Amino acid sequence: MIANFMALSSEAVAESSAFGRFVEKIDSWIQIGPVEFLVNVVIGLLIVFIGKLVIIGISRVLKRALNRSKKINDLMARFILKLVNVIGWIFLIIAFLGRIGLDMGPVLAGLGITGVVLGFAFQDTIGNLLSGMMIVINSPFRIGDYIETGSFSGTVSDMDMICVILSTPDNRKITISNKLVWGNPIVNYSNVERRRLGLTVSVAYGTNIQLAKDTIWKILNSYSEILPEPAPMVEVNTLAASSIEFAVRPWTKPEDFWKVHWRFQGEIVDRLAEVGISVPFNQLDVHIIDQPKAN
Repeated sequence: MIANFMALSSEAVAESSAFGRFVEKIDSWIQIGPVEFLVNVVIGLLIVFIGKLVIIGISRVLKRALNRSKKINDLMARFILKLVNVIGWIFLIIAFLGRIGLDMGPVLAGLGITGVVLGFAFQDTIGNLLSGMMIVINSPFRIGDYIETGSFSGTVSDMDMICVILSTPDNRKITISNKLVWGNPIVNYSNVERRRLGLTVSVAYGTNIQLAKDTIWKILNSYSEILPEPAPMVEVNTLAASSIEFAVRPWTKPEDFWKVHWRFQGEIVDRLAEVGISVPFNQLDVHIIDQPKAN
């Protein structure tokens, strides 16, 4: 226990001495002449300006290289470019502060304990950064894909080191942290060549089964968006309490999925009615029984 106490004491002394050197550096920095200080600031700003041009040039070259690569998708390319920009600006800030006389060594040493505290305070941000890296490496989706994660769904419009931005069909923007996206199942509806619709058609008992199936098939065959392979399926699926339910399973391209879904739902009732087939609905029959009057 005494050894641990001595170790902690020595670390505290080291931290305080480093912080003391940092304060002394600030004093000497303030006491320099105004002309020398302005010259250092101008040179520092010149370094930042040239560094900015270098970062832009590197980003453009890197962007062209990433676009030519077949192994790196657009999501990974955006993430890498933003990471390069952040790292570049960190180096520029350190270079600027060093030029005007602020030595970052004592600063970093003096902030050792503070760094631990900040690490706990920003653990969610660090988690988002690491989750973003996992998303980029595994590529469960791309920019423009329609995904579902947790209770959210939409088209991926952008992603950075902290969050994923979804655009919903009703033109809303949903910002979700990378940690939340990676921590939930991700369903990608766009990263497939085709999707199968799960439609249900209910008809009343006593309906001619073959006539109902033929009517459904006529509707499906009139849709050019429905793929011939795999072949659609129309079969009796459930004998429910008050109806016979057909399972209708056609295949479409992902971009035609909802168009076919809504069109079929809008046509099926009228087409069944044309051939005399009724669609059942829940109803309640109330029977009133007259009670004999007491004498």
